[in-house]
Amino acid sequence: MAKEYRTIEEVSGPLMLVRGVEGVCYNELGEIELENGEKRRCRVLEINGSNALVQLFESSTGINLSNSTVKFLGRQMELGVSEDMLGRVFDGLGRPIDNGPEIIPDKRMDVNGAPINPAARAYPNEFIQTGISAIDGLNTLVRGQKLPIFSASGLPHSNLAAQIARQAKVRGTDEQFAVVFAAMGITFEESNYFVQSFTETGAIDRTVLFINLANDPAIERIATPKMALTAAEYLAFEKNMHVLVILTDITNYADALREVSAARKEVPGRRGYPGYMYTDLASIYERAGRQQGKNGSITMIPILTMPEDDKTHPIPDLTGYITEGQIILSRELYRKGITPPVDVLPSLSRLKDKGIGEGKTRADHSNTMNQLFSAYARGKDAKELMVILGESALTDIDKLYAKFADEFEKKYVSQGYEADRSIEETLDIGWELLRILPRSELKRISDKFLDMYYEKA
Repeated sequence: MAKEYRTIEEVSGPLMLVRGVEGVCYNELGEIELENGEKRRCRVLEINGSNALVQLFESSTGINLSNSTVKFLGRQMELGVSEDMLGRVFDGLGRPIDNGPEIIPDKRMDVNGAPINPAARAYPNEFIQTGISAIDGLNTLVRGQKLPIFSASGLPHSNLAAQIARQAKVRGTDEQFAVVFAAMGITFEESNYFVQSFTETGAIDRTVLFINLANDPAIERIATPKMALTAAEYLAFEKNMHVLVILTDITNYADALREVSAARKEVPGRRGYPGYMYTDLASIYERAGRQQGKNGSITMIPILTMPEDDKTHPIPDLTGYITEGQIILSRELYRKGITPPVDVLPSLSRLKDKGIGEGKTRADHSNTMNQLFSAYARGKDAKELMVILGESALTDIDKLYAKFADEFEKKYVSQGYEADRSIEETLDIGWELLRILPRSELKRISDKFLDMYYEKA
């Protein structure tokens, strides 16, 4: 029987100090019972002798120091997992919020799962088709990869996230594919948008949603990605599914970490974020990947809004160190009406070479990808020159490159949020654009592919 304590000494924001406790462990769950019988959950953050610093999951309003009791439950935070989670919507603590029945769990899993041991990792090398040309063609996503999207305030990252969740698939296999979608600190409208978007297209049937709203407690926000990854690990490594985990918005998660750290009076690091933020983010990101000897995999797309559009801000900076590349959204392209506004030149998928080529996408993929990057970069330079010196200063070939850059943005990058392009369609659009340039300019493509595709039209 769990022992009850009436020794609450102090309540400060999301934190509470309980004195005279025995046998209580770090991270252990507790239950506070108020005078009126209401129960609230909490978790042990720190043990100092017989004192326990406890973090509240709900509001501290109404906790009376002398009449409220605390009981420690002898276990850490767990999530009851089952295949029945697919098609369901949960809050940040794993409780159903879609008016459906409670989940009857196959088992209960500790949400603080360990990152995958590097020695047990299998190398990511299988192509995942998102149906989005700017990603599939130029910054290819590979099964088991961590590929973040760097967005900014006001850009349509929610639309892009929903599109990837609806369309993503592993080609050429009949293996089960699931999406675990975790939203942190979002508005009710955004939450509604995601649920409706998945429901209307039927994608909800293979999706598990965890939704933490902006007015929910910060501590719940910190638990949300851990809940999502626990569900993903169960589906991937025990049910052999390919799982795509989308986490949005990591910036709200990091702000919740900062809020709790400030309440604990910890010494702040860069921009007031806690010094352990790198370790904390790594403990989330490193749970993605493939394990040797297991068919399932976890591929992760964390989405974060860069404060003040600043790539050097601690959140995108640390995320870039831990993950394998980044997809960057551009305000300039968004203003031009390009959707999704993916800025392909600074974007990078470090594993793209591993997931493309014959047997995965198409033999010409690598050549055309390099040529498109090169031609677009030169076209943008030509356009900048045109702005400074006027069109008359450009050579004929530079004018063709400038035209190529415009057409590339309109036809290749911009496809809207409903179009689901196969990789063959994406590659064919690339060839159509490359025909704007004379064959002699396509120095990065071998003659074999030029004969097959360039001369086709």
